[in-house]
Amino acid sequence: MVTDAPAPQLLTGTPVVPGTALGPVLVVARDLDPAAVAAYGSGPADPAEALADYDAAVALVAGGFEAKAARASGAAAEVLTASAGLVRDRGLRGAVRKRLTAGEPALDALRGAVAQFVTAFTDMGGLMAERATDLLDIEQRLRARLVGQPEPGVPAPEVPSILVAEDLAPADTAGLDPARVLGLVTERGGKTSHTAIIARQLGIPCVVGVAGALGVPTGTLALVVGERGELELHPDPADAAARVEASAQERARLAAWSGPGVTADGVAVRLVANVADAASAAEAAAGPAEGVGLFRTELCFLNRQTEPTVAEQTDIYADVLAAAPAGEGAYVVVRTLDAGSDKPIAFATHAGEENPALGVRGLRLSFDDPGLLERQLDAVAAAARRTAVPTWVMAPMVATVAEARDFAAAVHARGLKAGAMVEVPAAALLAHRLLEVVDFLSLGTNDLTQYTMAADRMATDLAHLTDPWQPAVLQLIAITAEAGRQARKPVGVCGEAAADPLLACVLVGLGITSLSMATAAIRPVGARLAATTLAQCEEAAEAALAADDPAAARAAVAAVLAG
Repeated sequence: MVTDAPAPQLLTGTPVVPGTALGPVLVVARDLDPAAVAAYGSGPADPAEALADYDAAVALVAGGFEAKAARASGAAAEVLTASAGLVRDRGLRGAVRKRLTAGEPALDALRGAVAQFVTAFTDMGGLMAERATDLLDIEQRLRARLVGQPEPGVPAPEVPSILVAEDLAPADTAGLDPARVLGLVTERGGKTSHTAIIARQLGIPCVVGVAGALGVPTGTLALVVGERGELELHPDPADAAARVEASAQERARLAAWSGPGVTADGVAVRLVANVADAASAAEAAAGPAEGVGLFRTELCFLNRQTEPTVAEQTDIYADVLAAAPAGEGAYVVVRTLDAGSDKPIAFATHAGEENPALGVRGLRLSFDDPGLLERQLDAVAAAARRTAVPTWVMAPMVATVAEARDFAAAVHARGLKAGAMVEVPAAALLAHRLLEVVDFLSLGTNDLTQYTMAADRMATDLAHLTDPWQPAVLQLIAITAEAGRQARKPVGVCGEAAADPLLACVLVGLGITSLSMATAAIRPVGARLAATTLAQCEEAAEAALAADDPAAARAAVAAVLAG
């Protein structure tokens, strides 16, 4: 008897990492063994003993995160370090202790405390909402340690598979083996979620925000098409295999590109890397990166309870500068502390803000504590002198000309180039005036998109709005780039938009002079630009600006560049 093959089915989401992958679906389940939970019961009756058990579990879970961070680099190390800090959060411990003292059983106290913070983070919106996913993962890991079970996590696939999950915590994503995890699909998340950022670093084809993905039975043959944001179920095996082979050949071609950044007709576009520490700077130096366009200094201090001294900061910055890509025209752009919002730092962050994404973060921290910025600038200047590496410094969250002027004066006094990040729409609209006082601008497209579209960039339901292809966002980029052209000063992009090869062509067509991205994205972007003339980039930019929505913009640009 011949059984009809299941009908093909298409699920769609937000494209994150390009590439095509074919394999059986493996759905990630995160439940603990009910028998172990039942055996643990209410836990110790004495609140002090129960709190001691909690502290021991915290030490194990945080230590696990830190061990994984030590083996990782780049974005993976960044988010794992941040997760370790979240496990040890004193506010969370205080909430657990209060509930234990009130007589709640240990597991109930943990769940109630986490739920309290999850609600608070979710209500804050913005990047803080993503911390809710991290907290729920931490709760499961702490529960497992309390009941004597291994921490939950992504199982190692017995055969190469397409991993499907509601969402993945940083520890899960950072530990993925690209040889076993062919593609990654989540129901939640956006283009700038932790899952997306780490998948991009690992080069795993990835689609997020796919409604209904968890309903796909494990073992279902599926095809992930990363650049189109598609999950095809029950594809024709022969056709799917041919598409995977074509994708592999294309990726091999892109991997062979070795720089420097230049269009097909010889127009230079500097391609630089986003780094967080000396290890990620060295990784960038091993490839075709022409410098560092974003050194995220705050990520060096996520676990610090007290501000590092100027000498300590100098050593850290000097290590990064010394490891960074060198060569003709190479430089390192250092971003001053972007603490606050999703990156709380004990010695800098304002507590108790109702909406940290719109609160005292970035440059605004220096308004009440100018010494914080002064000491950091002293350390950056000392590191630049020690290494003789050309060093530029930029401030995050600049909103006014006065802010830019004061910052530039402090940087220039130390003999360094000064710049401002364009993340707030007001900065884009005033770009021509900002460039009267600073030496360069750098567009942080992740926050610029969120603030322009008034949409939480972590909200899956709003992923269509929090897309850098939005014409309104591109218009603000165009205004900023034109201001740079008139002032004859560089304007770069250091947000995730720079890592999209198709969008990179649009950005160059708008007048952007440098693109900074994860090291893994540089070769695909460079290869795409090398096959495209400046005239094509400009035509693509016009087509994107004229589109009504991101999907139409992508389609229009693809048609221009294919012509």
